[in-house]
Amino acid sequence: MSKPTPSRNSFSPASRWKIGFDVVLRTLLVFAVVVMVNYLAAIFFHRFYLSSQTSVKLSSRTLAVLNSMTNSVKVTLYFDSNDEFYPDIAALLNEYRAVNKNISIRTVDYMQDPGAAEQVKAQYKLGSSADKDLVIFDSNGRVKMFSGEALTQYALEQVPNKTEREFRKQPVSFSGEKVFTAMLLALQNPHPLKAYFLQGHGEPSITDKGDFGYLKFAATLEQDYVAVTNLELLGDRTVPMDCNLLIIAAPTVPFTEPELQKIDQYLTQGGRLLVLFNYASVKVTTGLESILQRWGVNVLPDIVQDPKNTVTGQDVVVRRFANQPVVSSLSQLSLQMVLPRPVEKVSFANPPANAPQVTELAMTSPNATLANDSSAPPQSYSLITAVEQKPAAVAGLRGTTRIIVTGDSIFLGNYYIEGAGNRDFLNSAANWLLDRPQLISGIGPRPVTEFRLLLTQQQKQQLRWLLLAALPGGVLLFGWLVWLVRRK
Repeated sequence: MSKPTPSRNSFSPASRWKIGFDVVLRTLLVFAVVVMVNYLAAIFFHRFYLSSQTSVKLSSRTLAVLNSMTNSVKVTLYFDSNDEFYPDIAALLNEYRAVNKNISIRTVDYMQDPGAAEQVKAQYKLGSSADKDLVIFDSNGRVKMFSGEALTQYALEQVPNKTEREFRKQPVSFSGEKVFTAMLLALQNPHPLKAYFLQGHGEPSITDKGDFGYLKFAATLEQDYVAVTNLELLGDRTVPMDCNLLIIAAPTVPFTEPELQKIDQYLTQGGRLLVLFNYASVKVTTGLESILQRWGVNVLPDIVQDPKNTVTGQDVVVRRFANQPVVSSLSQLSLQMVLPRPVEKVSFANPPANAPQVTELAMTSPNATLANDSSAPPQSYSLITAVEQKPAAVAGLRGTTRIIVTGDSIFLGNYYIEGAGNRDFLNSAANWLLDRPQLISGIGPRPVTEFRLLLTQQQKQQLRWLLLAALPGGVLLFGWLVWLVRRK
């Protein structure tokens, strides 16, 4: 009968020491990695965002405003903290505070803290029952407030339902950053700048909501704290002395001689002018062309086509920009202009010593042609040109003369202003003309797109079973199979 084999330990002392040393070493390595990651994070910390559409990533223009702000601002969220969009508003304001420590934020929940709510009502004279869910900005007694409900735009959306038609309000955009930055600008400046929008020559209306109207154009300027007012140069009326920016958009009727003299005088005094031509005036001499030529800008009576850079066949997608503040922020974007006219720099044979500085800002590709001149070879055409007079050469009643001339006006109308970098160009152009460099750098707030998965009740039930039963059950089943294999 054979002797039973003596049992022996599963691990020898040497093996146990080896395993223990390996565990300690691995633990130390993991600890060292954690320490190094935290050290690097402390030095190079910055916020990052998982979504390209996040509502709290501030635009570069807002960052410029915050970095230039030195006055203290107290922000009061007079809100029901259970409101659906309260977390988004609070998160956005926290980003503002993270950039500029002069901003302080407090929340007064009028539903849970009636005592504090009464103090806010008394301080800011809130009396109406509608005075709730407000964002209140206060800088040394200067107060601006905005309704939280108005920060979110909605659209009616049909809910999938087999039995009856059902609709719900879907949030489609959140304008918190635009509003809050505009309010900070308003607090920094006691009076808004004034832009006069010339009328009487076929210009679009700043109250028109149609595709070619300029309602969004005016709203964009107002967000930069620029008040827009209509102006007609009738009779003895000249360009007002409080005019910080004169806008002439899409004139299709010739100006009278007295009107041209008033505009010329305004520029000589150091005025700021934004002129937008379009295809409708190709065969019309408005009179502005001769004034602009004296300032070094030539508006050609033709239409530019760029077959390799078009979406509809009538538009021109512009991707070439000069190294100039107005368009420096557009280097990663583009402009979509409709049937644009060439706007080029005049080449003077012997320019005077005090000649204005003229810069072609936006150019087509080298393959562009003219619609009405088939003999002209393909070449690059300038579509936007800027003018700045040297300070010593201007009378100086209004400042330093600055002019921007574009070959299209439709690209800043209600329909096209949202395309490409069109709205950003308007922001930069207006702020360059108004000499506000802190608002030129970078692009403005981008539209927020909401991605939403619509499911029927049956699909929701199937998804619930998939997440709560099928997936966990599959993992358990796989683990059980592995256990069986290892056991055998």
